[in-house]
Amino acid sequence: MVQRITKLFIPLFLFLFLFSSAFTNTVFANTAAEQKPEIPPQTTLEKLKSGVQRPPMLEKMLQGPMKDVEWIVFAIRIPGRDHWYVTFGNYSGRQQDPVNLAWKDENGLLWGFGDGAMLVKQNIRTGELQMILEDPKGGIRDPQLHYDGKKILFCYRPGGTYQYHLYEINIDGSGLKQLTDGEYDDIEPTYCPDGTIVFCSSRCKRFVNCWHTPVAALYRCDADGKNVRLLSSNNDHDNTPWTLPDGRILYMRWEYVDRSQVHYHHLWAMNPDGTQQFVYYGNLHPGIAMLDAKPIPGTDKIVSIFSPGHGAPEHFGRINIVCPKNGPDDLGSAKQIGKGWFKDPYPFSEDCFLAANNDTIWIVDGEGKFEPLFLLPKEFKDAKLAVHEPRPINPRPREAIISDRTDLSKSTGYVILEDVEHGRSLEGLAPHKIKKLLVLKQLPKPINFSGGMEPLTIGGTFTMAEILGTIPVEDDGSAYAELPALQSIFFVALDENDIAVKRMHSFLTLQPGESMSCVGCHEERTEAPKISLNPMKALRGHPKKPQPIAGVPSIIDFPRDIQPILDKHCVQCHSPEKYDGKVDLTGDKTASYTMSYTRLTLHGKWVVDNRNRPLSNFKPYEIGSGASKLMQLIEPSHYNVQLTQEEKNKIRLWIDTSATYPGTYVALKSGGYYPSIDCNAMMKRCGECHASKETQEGKNKPWEGWHFKNHHQTWGGTICNISNPDHSFLLRAPLAKEAGGLGLCSRIEFKDKEDPLYKRILAGIEPAHKRLVEGKRFDMPGFRPNNDYIREMQKYGFVKKDLGADETFDFYQAEKEYFDSFYFDPVLKDVISAAK
Repeated sequence: MVQRITKLFIPLFLFLFLFSSAFTNTVFANTAAEQKPEIPPQTTLEKLKSGVQRPPMLEKMLQGPMKDVEWIVFAIRIPGRDHWYVTFGNYSGRQQDPVNLAWKDENGLLWGFGDGAMLVKQNIRTGELQMILEDPKGGIRDPQLHYDGKKILFCYRPGGTYQYHLYEINIDGSGLKQLTDGEYDDIEPTYCPDGTIVFCSSRCKRFVNCWHTPVAALYRCDADGKNVRLLSSNNDHDNTPWTLPDGRILYMRWEYVDRSQVHYHHLWAMNPDGTQQFVYYGNLHPGIAMLDAKPIPGTDKIVSIFSPGHGAPEHFGRINIVCPKNGPDDLGSAKQIGKGWFKDPYPFSEDCFLAANNDTIWIVDGEGKFEPLFLLPKEFKDAKLAVHEPRPINPRPREAIISDRTDLSKSTGYVILEDVEHGRSLEGLAPHKIKKLLVLKQLPKPINFSGGMEPLTIGGTFTMAEILGTIPVEDDGSAYAELPALQSIFFVALDENDIAVKRMHSFLTLQPGESMSCVGCHEERTEAPKISLNPMKALRGHPKKPQPIAGVPSIIDFPRDIQPILDKHCVQCHSPEKYDGKVDLTGDKTASYTMSYTRLTLHGKWVVDNRNRPLSNFKPYEIGSGASKLMQLIEPSHYNVQLTQEEKNKIRLWIDTSATYPGTYVALKSGGYYPSIDCNAMMKRCGECHASKETQEGKNKPWEGWHFKNHHQTWGGTICNISNPDHSFLLRAPLAKEAGGLGLCSRIEFKDKEDPLYKRILAGIEPAHKRLVEGKRFDMPGFRPNNDYIREMQKYGFVKKDLGADETFDFYQAEKEYFDSFYFDPVLKDVISAAK
C-alpha cells in the first residue's frame, strides 16, 4: 500500500487502543505485574531519522555553492546486483547467471529488481525528514526536479506491477500523476526546456547483445507523457540522459559494431529531437563506462562517474570532471576527484557535489574529501535497501531551446560526406581508391541468452548486419546519400573491385528529414570542413539511395547462402573422405556450427574480422574482405575454381557483414549438442601426443588440455562430426587407411573399426547425433524456436498469441517483420515499434 506522509499524526483508533491498554494494565497490575505497556511501532520515517547527519563540511558549503539549498530529495530502494544496466525488466530465461542474480521469480519469469522503495526529502539545515512516497512492494528511482522546483519527475513501479513508468509528484507528496504506461519500462527521465521529456525505455523491443536482459534506448514524449517517439536506434543501452546548458542531451551510449562488447560506453550528445548524435567524450579510449554525467553550473564542464572496465553494478566508480574544450579524444581533459567510490553525483560547483553509495548520502569537495549527510540505518541495510540519486529541491534555470530539426513527413534523412579519403589511419592509400560505400544496418536482437557471441559467430561479432546496398563515391571523395531514418547505419569503404578498404566500428542514426555531414573517414573530431571554391561533386546531383546488390539476400545465412557454394566448388576436394589440405568444408555439423564454418572462421586469415577486440580504425585492407585469404581461394588461380560473380558477391558480402553463421536470431540457444568422450580411456593411447602435461598428470579435469593440430574448440569443434559420427576426425585420423581412415597419427592406433577404443569414442558421439536429430537446429526442417524466443516475439506482436505447443512458423519472415517494424512511418508519424 502506498503511503504519503507529510507530517506525523496519531489516528483516533490508535489513541483509543493505547488508552485501553494503559487502563487494563493499571487495573490488573497485581495479577500481571510483569506485563509492560505496549509501545506503538515506529513509522518508517521515524526509523530513518536516526540516519540524519550534519557534517562540518556542510557548514562551509551552505555559505558557498549550496547557499540556496534547504531541502534535498533521494530515493531508497533495493539496488541492482547484476551489471550496471540490470535494474529493470525480466531475464530472458533460466540460465545459471539469471538464476544466481535475479531478485525474484514471479509470473513465470526471473526479474532483475527487488521490492521496497521510498522517495524521501531531507532538510539539510534542520535535519527534518519527510516521506514523499513509500511503497513496500514497489520501486522508485531517478528523481529530477522541475525547473520551478515544485514537482519531481521520477520513475515508479507500483507494488504488484513489473514495469517502471514516468510519474510526477509535488514536493509535498500530493498530486501523484502517471505520465506513461504500457508493458515496457520507462526510466531515467530528464526535463527539456521546451516542455518535453527525454527518457530511456525498453519500448525499443530488444535485448542486450551480450546478456540476458532488455535494452533501454532514448525516447522523447510530451509533458503529459503523450506522443512517445524513438530517438536512438542503439542495439545496446543508452543511459542517464541530462540536459546541457546549450540545450543538447548528454548521455552514455554503449555500442559495439564488430569490436569489444565490454569497452565502449562513453559520453555522447544529441539535440532533444534526436538529431546530431555525436560523441561528446571518450569513445576512442576503451575501458571506462561513463555514467550519470551532468553539467557543472557556471562552467562549460561536466561531472561524470567513470566506472572501471565494463562498469560496476549501480554505476559505481570515481567522480571525474571533464572539460570538452579540447575535443572528445583528449585524455587529459578528464580530472579524477579523489579516490572515493560513489554513484549519482550532483554538482553545485567544481568544488561541491552530492553523491551516494549503498548506505550513505555524501557531500564531496573538489579535493575528493567527503562527509556523510545521511546514513541509512542498519534495519534498512539488513533489508537490502540502499540510497540513490540525491538532488537539491530548488528552482533552476531553463537551458537553451534548440528548435526541432526533424521532418516527420519523411522516412529518410541525408548524409553528406566531404572526402572519404581524409582521416586517420589512411596512410599509404592511393588517391581515388575508394569508389563506393557499402551501407549496412546493425540488427537488434529480440532476445539473447548469454554473455558470449555463440552461436552467432565463434569469437567474432555479436550481431547480424543487413545489406542496404551501395552508394557511389565521386572522384573528389565526396558522397551524398539518402538513408532510412532511425536505423543503426554503418559503412564499409570499397575499392574498384568492391573489396573492403576501411570499415566503421560505430554507427550513425538519422532522424526523419535530418541532414548530417561528415568531414571524412575517422577524421579528427575537432576538424572543420575544408574551405573550397569548388563545391563537392556529390552535391551537384540528387542524394543517392543505396542500390541493392543483385542476387544477394539482404541478410546472409551461412548454411542457406554460403554452404551451397562450397558444396558446388569445394567439397569435392575438402571432405572427410578426401581431406585435401587437411580441410573439411562440408556442411556436417559440429556441436554448435558446421565443419566448414568453423574451419573458415578459425583458421588463420581465411576470414579476417576484429575478433571482439578493443580496437578500431584499422589501416586500409587490414580487415574484412580486403584482408581475407578466402577471397583469393575463390579465384581460378586456386585449382581453376570457377565461381559466378553472384557467388563471389555472396562470399565477399558474407565476410563484410561480419561472417555470421546464422541469418536469424532464432539460432540463439539452439544447438549445443556436445559429445561425451571418455577422456580417461583415451589417455592411455592418445594422451602422450594430444594431452597437456598437466592433464596427463591428473592436475586438470580429464577433458581439459587436449589439442589436435588444425582443429579448434576441441570436443565441440571440428574433431567430432555430429551429423555423421563415423566421419569424425577423432576416429578417422588414427584409423588405418586400409580400414577407411586417414592414417594421420604417427602410429596407427586403430587397425579397424572393431578396436574397443574406436567403439567407445563412437559411442560418445552418437548420443549427440541423436539429440541433434530430435532437437534440431535452425537450419533443419521442422525446427521450432525455443519458448523464450516465442514469448518475446509474441509480446512484440510478430508471432501469433495462440501458437500451438508443437507448432512452428516462418521465423525468417517473422524476424524480417520485426526488423522492418523499426522503420519510421511518416503516415503514423511514429515508430511502428513504439508501444501503444
